[in-house]
Amino acid sequence: MKKVMFIFGTRPEAIKLAPIIKKFGEYNNHINIKICITAQHREMLDQVLNFFQINPDYDLNLMKINQSLFDVTSDILKNLEPVLKKEKPDMVFIQGDTTTALVGALASFYMKIPVAHVEAGLRSHNKYSPFPEEINRVLVGHLADYHFAPTEKAKENLYNENIKENVWVVGNTVIDALYLGLDIIKKHEETKYYNYFHFIDFSKKIILVTGHRRESFGKPFENICYALKELVREYKDIEIVYPVHLNPNIREPVNRILKGEERIHLIEPLEYQYLIWLMDKSYLILTDSGGIQEEAPSLGKPVLVMRDVTERLEGIKAGTAKLVGTKKEVIIKAVSKLIEDFDLYTAMSKIKNPYGDGKASNRILNIIKKVL
Repeated sequence: MKKVMFIFGTRPEAIKLAPIIKKFGEYNNHINIKICITAQHREMLDQVLNFFQINPDYDLNLMKINQSLFDVTSDILKNLEPVLKKEKPDMVFIQGDTTTALVGALASFYMKIPVAHVEAGLRSHNKYSPFPEEINRVLVGHLADYHFAPTEKAKENLYNENIKENVWVVGNTVIDALYLGLDIIKKHEETKYYNYFHFIDFSKKIILVTGHRRESFGKPFENICYALKELVREYKDIEIVYPVHLNPNIREPVNRILKGEERIHLIEPLEYQYLIWLMDKSYLILTDSGGIQEEAPSLGKPVLVMRDVTERLEGIKAGTAKLVGTKKEVIIKAVSKLIEDFDLYTAMSKIKNPYGDGKASNRILNIIKKVL
């Protein structure tokens, strides 16, 4: 029996690997699965593991308060060595562009273990935006042996870097996770979720906001907050719900500028199931999250991306998302258009999701069955 190890450490990685882990679990007579989490993020990672009922074999528990990139990189590398030496997997799966993904690929390379990279080929072509993710995924691309690209554009990016062997376009597993998550939610009464968000008036247009990018710390986040304040004062028929990231560089300006503002709800980060339920009930979404750019179109929700560049150009080109950056006036103008122009809103919400059909995990399993 072949052994496959999944290494991940953050909530987005867990979400996007969960459907693959579940799919591989259906094939457990042929593939032995091992799961190692670094807990680069702790609380938000645990929420996803609990929701999808994933039990790690190894929990490195490496999160520290205010950890630097130097800390997390060296700690992961040092702690992965004994795990890989003990388990000697036939293949390691890593996902995306986190520090865990980079170091997981590097540690596997040191052990001469083949690496499979899920969501391969994303590029912004600006090494400082997003930081450090752009360089992470470039390096992972050259360390990995098997590349599961979400789109043709991602495959093209890999080809342009002379990565041409073992590259497959499979769609993005975040859509698989979304459908899997909504199926789990349907087993519960809707009342549970309405009660959880009892403070929201769902007769109004709900604008969901998320933000966490390092490159937006400081003035850019202040600009975002001032834009939200002006929007909620201008439009009485909207409510803004903002699950505020735990990073103090985000919480300080958000609370200073927006706390106490009428119809702006600053709440703690949401567990995955509550987030996707709220996405489904929202009118539009303001975000800098890569995953939400991919998920929201499957729910028919326009996305305004609060970044200057994005590696997820397929959504921009298709029209499911629009780059608005972090300038106050640009954000206000973009949101206002979607509130006031129903035809524009309808057109944007009906575009087919370019990121996948919910079957990426099955495609990956079928490929790995032939490879191993």
